[in-house]
Amino acid sequence: MTPFITKDFMLTTDAARELYHQSAEPMPIIDYHCHLVPKMIAENTQFKNMTEVWLGGDHYKWRAMRGNGVPEEYITGDKSDWEKFEKWAETLQYAMRNPLYHWSHLELSRIFGIDKVLNPSTAREIYEECNAKLATEEFRAQKLMTGSNVKIVCTTDDPVDNLEYHKQIAEHPFGVKVLPAWRPDKALGVDNPKAYKEYIGKLEKAAGMEIKSYRDLLEALQKRHDFFESMGCRLSDHGMDTFHAADYTASEINRIFKNALAGKAPTAREFDKFQSAMLFDFGVMDARSGWTQQFHVGPIRNNNTKMFRKLGPDTGFDAINDLPMAVAGHKFLDRLAKNDALAKTILYCLNPKDNEVLTVMAYTFNDGTVPGKMQFGSGWWFLDQEDGMRKQINALSSLGLLSRFVGMLTDSRSFLSYPRHDYFRRILCDVLGKDIEDGKLPRSEMPFIHKMVSDISYNNANTYFGF
Repeated sequence: MTPFITKDFMLTTDAARELYHQSAEPMPIIDYHCHLVPKMIAENTQFKNMTEVWLGGDHYKWRAMRGNGVPEEYITGDKSDWEKFEKWAETLQYAMRNPLYHWSHLELSRIFGIDKVLNPSTAREIYEECNAKLATEEFRAQKLMTGSNVKIVCTTDDPVDNLEYHKQIAEHPFGVKVLPAWRPDKALGVDNPKAYKEYIGKLEKAAGMEIKSYRDLLEALQKRHDFFESMGCRLSDHGMDTFHAADYTASEINRIFKNALAGKAPTAREFDKFQSAMLFDFGVMDARSGWTQQFHVGPIRNNNTKMFRKLGPDTGFDAINDLPMAVAGHKFLDRLAKNDALAKTILYCLNPKDNEVLTVMAYTFNDGTVPGKMQFGSGWWFLDQEDGMRKQINALSSLGLLSRFVGMLTDSRSFLSYPRHDYFRRILCDVLGKDIEDGKLPRSEMPFIHKMVSDISYNNANTYFGF
């Protein structure tokens, strides 16, 4: 029987197959945005079974299981690991045309060498075969990375993190460069004064200074920014509901900050001003250091109050927001550009209505200093699937330069997620291959199109980020 995941999976034309096998498949991976736990990399974690490595913390799968009527005790509860895996196998059959169906089988095939379709009748056999492999040295965390041809990953780290595991990894290299990425979202959180005061206490300790004013806050954050840079950091990342670019004065921001430390929450207008100030100042820091800033814009989080109280954040109850972002986004980037402080920038949206908005926004601020300086990022989160990737490719192609795109990332907490890069590369080659077959791109330009594919797969990111 022909395997489901063949070597030509999703490649529907001869041109697509040529592009993929010659110019995409061999390229290494730079995973410049992920949520891997540095401690697990440093300690070269060995996973006890497939449930731990595949289902633990994966809210994509959890959402699907809940949608399939699986009780919570089989998802985040106290049922056995085998029972949880069995429920996932039952759910996967019902997930046809969901990206999880493709991702799961790509991971089984490319990482474990298993070409059987996962369903209730094959679940026990696949579970035991995977578990046997996970018990070997070749399937520990570091080998899962090197075995996927990964060269560089950037984790997601708070300014107060001491980066001890990044240091440990650097001192004991294993073939993959593991770098921190600056994620300072908590520094904006004046809307929750109690939690914010606790956070400022941690920042004071990390920076080795008292923080009594907004100026102190910026000084402390700059110290941590400098430390991150010394550890190889070259990217920042910001998770936001929308852009913030309200007008403000220095005295207003200092007052809002001091009020938060005193336990007084800001009004909505004050919170917008504070976020606007902080995001601008973070942008200035990044530009000064020559970093790339990333903006992941558009979620509405923790919507299911009952389940949030039970399980906490990042457990599958976030959704797509529909706030406007064009006016504030342009104002924010313009504010940085006017001050000669606009760093290389990648914009990601969660709502597909904003694909063209963010592509045009990015290209409005290119200045000719760096190829692809302003980027529309890859399909993210709910858009990280075939339709979302094709729409992202089409928006970028129509309104910008696809050939300058820095390519895919996993945005994942899992060591098994690297086939998502392969998935994207196959879709990219299929899009270009079909255009060639349809006469929309010239066959005489195949050498350049091959270069374009290898650039998007690896070379552009390697050059752009300056690792």
